[in-house]
Parts: sequence; structure tokens; C-alpha cells
Amino acid sequence: MEPFDLNQLKFDQNGLIPAIVQDATDGQVLTLAYMNRESLRLTLETGLTHFYSRSRQRIWQKGEESGHVQQVREIYVDCDEDALVVKAEQVVAACHTGRRSCFFTRLHPSPEASGEVTQRLFDPDAVYAGSLAILQQVFEVITDRKANPKADSYVSRLFEKGQDQILKKVGEESAELVVASKNGQHAEIIHELADLWFHTLVLLAHHGLTPKEGAEELRRRFGKTGKGDPR
Repeated sequence: MEPFDLNQLKFDQNGLIPAIVQDATDGQVLTLAYMNRESLRLTLETGLTHFYSRSRQRIWQKGEESGHVQQVREIYVDCDEDALVVKAEQVVAACHTGRRSCFFTRLHPSPEASGEVTQRLFDPDAVYAGSLAILQQVFEVITDRKANPKADSYVSRLFEKGQDQILKKVGEESAELVVASKNGQHAEIIHELADLWFHTLVLLAHHGLTPKEGAEELRRRFGKTGKGDPR
């Protein structure tokens, strides 16, 4: 197949072309944004999505502030050569609300009209992305402390002491969460849960794993009978 000539693209009167971003793995539509020639050039050169903001009147890289970048895998142009589809690997969330996709509100049929209120109340993509965002931010600090140890860092000291110490802390925090649950104090439960999550993130980093992999495993199980499905 001949390489596509970018000069064939049809930008609108404002020099823009719509770009639909899809998850490269499952095809989920993540967002709709606009590119001009320069932002498309940057996208092709860097492998990270760049768009043109109509409100701010400037080019911006997705994730330039949040770190939620989109790593481009493929780009397609439609038959009229006036729209793009970008298949990308999304880091954490595409939407500024913290959700995986910007398209999380169903217009038709209405959830209330169809009796499927739980569809809106429990959106696995929203839970996955929104909750994962803070975990990812904490995890990035943890991995930095592993790669760049600091003398005054608790996390760096954990990595220095090795797996046995990390496992000991996970065990201790698990036991403390059990005690908090027996006490029935909600604030105490949340406090101990956060401690446990934190130390499991350290454990993941020790093994070179990521919280995203754990979240993806839950997504894989969701809707299947058995352990891991809440329904």
C-alpha cells in the first residue's frame, strides 16, 4: 500500500480536522479532539497525541499536565479524508473528570426509561479510571523512589531492606485492617485500607508490575460468575 499523502487531508476553514481517539486494545472511544497540521506533525513525530485547543487557541499535548498521555499505535483517515481515528494506549484517563472515556453519559435509551439505572451508577470504566488516577500518581512517586533512592524516603528504605520487609508491612497492614473492621470504626477502616493499598503498590513496584495490570484483571473478571465479580 502506498504511503498516504498528508496533503490530501481536508482541514476545515479554521485549519482543523476532527480526531477520534480509540483505545488500541478494545476499541473503546476515548475522546474527540481537533488537530491542525502542526499538531498532527507533532503527533506523528513524537508518538504522543497533540491537539489544537479551540478555546485556548494553542497546541497541547494530551497529558502534558496530568501525565495521562496517549501513546499512538495507529492512525486512520476516513473515506472523505476529513476525519481521523487515532488508536492509542491511554495512560490512566482520557477525560479531565478522571474517567477512562469522555463518553460516559448515555443519551439513548435513557437508563431510567429502560430500568437500567445501575448502568449509570456503576460504570466500570469510570470506577477504573477515576480511582486509578490517584493510585497511579502515588505509584509514580514510589517507582521514582525505587529508581532514585533518597536517604530520607520511607519508600526508598523499604526497597533497600528488600522483599521480606515489604511483605512484612503488607501483612501488618492487612492485620490492622482486620482489627479496624472488627472495631467498626469507619474512619479507622479507611485509614488502614489506604495504608494497605500504599504498601501493595510498593510490592507491585518491587516486582516491576503496575496498578493498571491489577485493574485490568478486575475488568476482565467483571460480569463473569465467580471471584472478583461484585454482582
